Amino acid sequence: MFIRRLLTAAAVGVLGGLALVAPAAAQVTAADGDGGSGRAGSVLALALALLGLVLGGWALRSAGRGGGRGNAIAALVLAVAGLIAGVVALAGSDGGVGSGNGRGGAIVAVVLALIGIAVGGLAFTRSRRAA
Repeated sequence: MFIRRLLTAAAVGVLGGLALVAPAAAQVTAADGDGGSGRAGSVLALALALLGLVLGGWALRSAGRGGGRGNAIAALVLAVAGLIAGVVALAGSDGGVGSGNGRGGAIVAVVLALIGIAVGGLAFTRSRRAA
């Protein structure tokens, strides 16, 4: 039950964030005539990866007590989604780190997602042993 609520809240947060980012991106595009700064994809990837890492930590904490399997699966899903979004944002950026196009954020998102996958996988393995 907790996992459903958490995943629902995460989905609403991501969709709500996209709903708030879209009008701002449209204004920048209309004003400048280019595609915007490119940071929205890396921010989304960073949020997904961080959420996966935090959820993986919670799952790892409760894995030894027989719980946390659902949290571990959710952490793995969120971290993989963050990894995919980070790689897409990294591939779409066309400048160096510090140019304002989101390359630095995408790199951090990929690193956090990889750590989140490792922590979530460890929690999943421990929860399978405890069950």
